[in-house]
Amino acid sequence: MAAYISFQPSDFFNTLLFTGNASADNAITGVGFQPDLTWFKYRGGDNWACSDAVRGSTEALHQNLTLAEYTNANGCASFDADGFTVGTDSTWNSSGASGMATWNWKAGTTTGLSGGTITPSAYSINTTSGIGIYKYEGTGSAATIAHGLGVAPKMIIVKDLDNADGWMTYHEGLGSGSPGGAYLVLNTAAAESTGNTSKWNGTAPTDTVFSLGSAGDTNQSSTDFIAYVFADVKGYSKFGSYTGNGNADGTFVYTGFRPAFVLVKTASRAGTDAWCLFDNKREGYNVDNDALNPDTTAAERTSDDIDLLSNGFKLRNTVTDVNPSGETVIYAAFAEFPIVSSNDVPTVAR
Repeated sequence: MAAYISFQPSDFFNTLLFTGNASADNAITGVGFQPDLTWFKYRGGDNWACSDAVRGSTEALHQNLTLAEYTNANGCASFDADGFTVGTDSTWNSSGASGMATWNWKAGTTTGLSGGTITPSAYSINTTSGIGIYKYEGTGSAATIAHGLGVAPKMIIVKDLDNADGWMTYHEGLGSGSPGGAYLVLNTAAAESTGNTSKWNGTAPTDTVFSLGSAGDTNQSSTDFIAYVFADVKGYSKFGSYTGNGNADGTFVYTGFRPAFVLVKTASRAGTDAWCLFDNKREGYNVDNDALNPDTTAAERTSDDIDLLSNGFKLRNTVTDVNPSGETVIYAAFAEFPIVSSNDVPTVAR
């Protein structure tokens, strides 16, 4: 049986838990690489935080808020060879008993990108793992940005850095209308908006560029933005959709790997269903896979919603934000192990 990928997923994505101490210069190791993008969340309840190497580690954003970028030297002070250093801000370094959770991605290539009508002022991409991070200045009119990934991205998250705008999210699984005419907002539970071409210019990403329309929250003139762009990599990442069945014996979703990270959002309901993030480190066994909600400050949930299996995930709850009957749910997943890895050893369930 041929290997799906020639690398280990943990070389490019890893969930890391740590106990904060609310002290300065708290160096956290164990990620396994120097991150280029890290999401932070105190499991006991607080804002989310997002830091990346393109903007600089101390330039803070919060996924559950519309707040513009601001400098916080007491948050993520630096990205290090095997992790990061955090400071006294409790959002990044809470001393609470529940502990901190982080999700870490590696990009790394910062030169050689060309094409598109907007040239990013800074970027970091990785064609092996299918991730790109791009800082760009908006033009206020239809534009394209070269992503350099070699395949069409499946998910794009854009945040206005200068203004209090939402986290605009493109996903291939959204909308039945024209390509690029639908979006979700990461910081809200709202249902998808369809037929709105102003975000992505009504154009699906190609293997060379992604498109922007004239909307102020993706492409306002003379305004800085950050875009996080993800593509499918067989055996490592998968972005798709499924239809829930509203049953405790829920839908099975095939990914081709044992997931380390699953993010889901009910797309088509009226707008009360949260984003839900699951991973293989918090609890770390079936059926105890607890959700955190990137659109809220809520503490980690305790309901048993999904099983993480050797080749995908299976829904185990009737809650509508993961398993609504007859409704569409989009997902993003990253691997712990592919079905067959570079050592040609098949993976097994947990």
